[in-house]
Amino acid sequence: MNPLPPSRSWQRAGVGLLAIAIVGGAVFFARSSRERSLSADAPATTPAAPATTTPAIKAPPTANHHEAMWYQKLPDGRVQCQLCPHGCRLGEGQIGICRVRQNIGGTLYAIAYGRVAAAHVDPVEKKPFYHVLPGSRAFSLATPGCNLRCLFCQNWEIAQSYPWQVTTRTLSPADVVAAALQSGAQSIAFTYSEPTIFYEYMLDIAKLAQAQGLKTLVVSAGYINPEPLRALLPHIDAYKIDFKGFDPAFYTDLTGGTRDPVLETMKTIHQSGVWLEVVNLLVTGKNDSENDVRQLARWVCDTLGPDVPLHFSRFYPMHKLANLPPTPIETVLRARQIALEEGLHYVYTGNIRSAAGDSTRSPVTGDIVIERKGYHVIHNHLVDGLAPNGEPIPGVWK
Repeated sequence: MNPLPPSRSWQRAGVGLLAIAIVGGAVFFARSSRERSLSADAPATTPAAPATTTPAIKAPPTANHHEAMWYQKLPDGRVQCQLCPHGCRLGEGQIGICRVRQNIGGTLYAIAYGRVAAAHVDPVEKKPFYHVLPGSRAFSLATPGCNLRCLFCQNWEIAQSYPWQVTTRTLSPADVVAAALQSGAQSIAFTYSEPTIFYEYMLDIAKLAQAQGLKTLVVSAGYINPEPLRALLPHIDAYKIDFKGFDPAFYTDLTGGTRDPVLETMKTIHQSGVWLEVVNLLVTGKNDSENDVRQLARWVCDTLGPDVPLHFSRFYPMHKLANLPPTPIETVLRARQIALEEGLHYVYTGNIRSAAGDSTRSPVTGDIVIERKGYHVIHNHLVDGLAPNGEPIPGVWK
């Protein structure tokens, strides 16, 4: 999950009156400082485990109800969502684990459609994408909700909320594309929460964006069923998967999901030809052992190939794991070395400063072809994806 920008993280300080503004090419949400209390009729947080039902609740009236895709109508007015592996079966009024798909009168609705909880123009490297339009800007947005329950969630204020628990701004797909174009961004990134759960909104935006020459980027945990994923991929230019950890127990205990559907998601994306990058957040003492890292790197290399970039990120105390210390920097650097030993060509250390882990190097010569400091590109020596020696470097370069 791509963290909300510190300077624009209005959700972190509380939510209130929301306005959208375009200032100097940057699009962001402004807020008042008054904290808004959560809705009184909101149910308790869903347990971090797969489930098929949630309490029936009365969501506040809204004009944003949009019929969902990927569901089946069942007897007695129930519906079964088929978007993600949870497969929630919902009676009248019930909302899925994702908090944004509700059975209303026997029809499944995407109740966060068009309700933008965060938007900003970021460096594309912050997503992180290191092999997509280096040095460019991505218009980044999210609605509330997520279909996982990560105890270490970085953007829990919006990802673990119902649409009425946070302040949102209603934006049509055309509004989003127009704002992205006005900002000067070269792409639209669906990020911050979990794009899978605002599938219909993402798809409608992506179609319009590509027609206007914008690239479309997805930053996701990858907890999606194969059929909706395959239907989405023709409209997406690059996909980044936040892979949580190679140990299946880590997924079950700390995310409320399961590992294998995410492995299938990565294989499906790679086989489709859509550009794929993978990120692994190393949570202190949970998924950061050398064995965990080596298994992941070996799987990526053997299954997806050595040219798929793998990023390792440092964990900072957050959400329900605020008691843990940050990942030692040495652990992140060691993870990169292990992945290189396993045969991967492009391994990065995304959110720490590292001369070795920031830049893209030629696998043949070892020379730097894209020099970075943090999320900033200092020199890009590629021309149409070719290094100075004529070697092709895989990615989305134009």
